[in-house]
Amino acid sequence: MTKDKKEINEKDEKQQMDEVAAEEAVSAEQDVKTSAESEGEEPEDELAQLKSEAAEYLDGWQRARAEFANFKKRVERESEESRKRITSEILLNYLGIMDDLERALETAPEEQGVAEWVSGIELISHKFSAILEAEGVVTIEAEGERFDPNLHEAISYEETEEFEGGAIIAVTQRGYKLGDRIIRPAMVRVAK
Repeated sequence: MTKDKKEINEKDEKQQMDEVAAEEAVSAEQDVKTSAESEGEEPEDELAQLKSEAAEYLDGWQRARAEFANFKKRVERESEESRKRITSEILLNYLGIMDDLERALETAPEEQGVAEWVSGIELISHKFSAILEAEGVVTIEAEGERFDPNLHEAISYEETEEFEGGAIIAVTQRGYKLGDRIIRPAMVRVAK
């Protein structure tokens, strides 16, 4: 065979191969349409359905992620509240000691040999107060304030002309709070 005939044969073979490939592509497309039609769907409908499912899965995933973030925040908040509750319960036990120290300082004897003893008690009281402050414990201000049943506990109501009705005359026992949580209300005497 001559060179020209070889080129013609190669072109013919290539053309035949292209025709076969085109026929196979058409056949495959018809098979897809036939299978989609046998399932009762068009390829466009199937694509739309798949897109819808993908959007549904994405929405579900986003919701689950948001729910987990909310759960995590709630657990952290509950943990912090639990920590504050436990701390306040522990500190409540020590507040009686603080009251005793304050009473000891109020009734300290005026004698000369007792000055070092009083200084020691004052030092203990200051250290104890510093520990309470470091834990976030705050004294509830009461003297001269209006009576608030959320912060104060009235032990007596007294007639007096010095104070308006409902004003706190004196504090008999200090109250304390930790953040917004009342550890112990202030025990007070209230004017009528």
